Amino acid sequence: MTGNGNDTVKNRDDLVKWLKDRRITEVEVMVSDMAGIARGKILPTKKFISGLTERTLRLPESIFGQTVTGDFIDSDVLSDTEPDIVLDPDPGTVRVVPWYEEPTAQIICDANYRDGSHVPIAPRNVLKKVMALYEAKGWQPVVAPEIEFFLAAKNIDPDYPLEPPIGTNGRRENARQSYGIDAVNEFDPIFEDMYDFCEAQDLDIDTLIHESGAAQVEINFDHGDPLEIADQAFLFKRTMRQAAMKHGIYATFMAKPYEGEPGSAMHIHQSLVDVDTGDNLFSTKQGKDTKLFLSYIAGLQKHLPAAMALIAPNVNSYRRIVRDLAAPINTHWGHENRTVGLRIPEAKRAARRVENRVPGADANPYLAIAASLACGYIGMTAELVPTKEMKGNAYESKRYALPRHLLDALDHLRSSSDLKEILGHDFVTVYMDVKYTEHEAYQQVISAWEREHLLLNV
Repeated sequence: MTGNGNDTVKNRDDLVKWLKDRRITEVEVMVSDMAGIARGKILPTKKFISGLTERTLRLPESIFGQTVTGDFIDSDVLSDTEPDIVLDPDPGTVRVVPWYEEPTAQIICDANYRDGSHVPIAPRNVLKKVMALYEAKGWQPVVAPEIEFFLAAKNIDPDYPLEPPIGTNGRRENARQSYGIDAVNEFDPIFEDMYDFCEAQDLDIDTLIHESGAAQVEINFDHGDPLEIADQAFLFKRTMRQAAMKHGIYATFMAKPYEGEPGSAMHIHQSLVDVDTGDNLFSTKQGKDTKLFLSYIAGLQKHLPAAMALIAPNVNSYRRIVRDLAAPINTHWGHENRTVGLRIPEAKRAARRVENRVPGADANPYLAIAASLACGYIGMTAELVPTKEMKGNAYESKRYALPRHLLDALDHLRSSSDLKEILGHDFVTVYMDVKYTEHEAYQQVISAWEREHLLLNV
């Protein structure tokens, strides 16, 4: 089984025992929608257990056609009758919800039809589909995300810009404090709760650092199985919001929440090992880059523009992709070079990997990891060759190699037969329908910039 948060919970009987041993009274059953929002139900434990056997844990399939604004789309793939799908809980993903007083559990589910087949438009199933391609080759991908986010004072009226929260010194953090120890400690009570919440849920977070933006923080995850790591990242976002809210502030994973500040990324470190031997397939015995590794990089170079709608999924995402603000504008690659989109960190042979620096923190972890692995897979199977390594400052290149806005990214995705084949045609169709609907809603909003500069001047 993959995606385990509890190695001892492997089947229905283990799950029932786990719930009873902890006197769990309620269970949250959830799936990720296209935006990475948790959708599902809260049930009394007794009803949840009966639903396991009878497969009565259900939701309408249309939740995967729901936009971030809560609207539902029209799509040729989705039925107008909104049929139910079955939520089949993955036993190993069960965890306590640590911020509730009432003993409550949460469990991630697979979205399946009644005959047991996977719902192809469910984001978790999309990642599993990509991983099956690797498994057929005898390859095991390993990933480790780094997720950035901002802390913000409560923002009740969305017409007003965000402000950094007040720290323990009584002041707002307005200056940049890259890697500042004392700056992180200004919000130590929040991060203590975050670590406690993560420990209670077996979320394998590693390093906490202060990033370059005001009140911007980065959390690094331990490397592991892509599905397991995606589950953890999915749960971490919710966890971090709850830890911050407990202290009366927001944690936001918007790609660009503050004007004049860097954006928030979800860098994804990726390596590949042989299933049988455990050897890192990206490094030779002499510690050099293998041809397979270079083809993986080439696949990312060629197909990341088409994958941008998945790894930069919102209109706000493209405000982050600007020159000289710690986000890549290209698909160049290089060793120990943070100006490129694809960085090769200095590492021992067993840890040879590529860091995809393009995805935003606002991306759905399942889809961002699936898209990145899909690009690499295409590169390896097609034996693509990357461009020459970028040795200097990649920002000096005047041309943006990545889409500049969401509609541009969707056009790239529409024309990519390779990604459609790997991710699934039905999934890509519904995903694009969701994004076009969101963009149409965005177009109805008049911004403060337009009122300030156009109202009386044109």
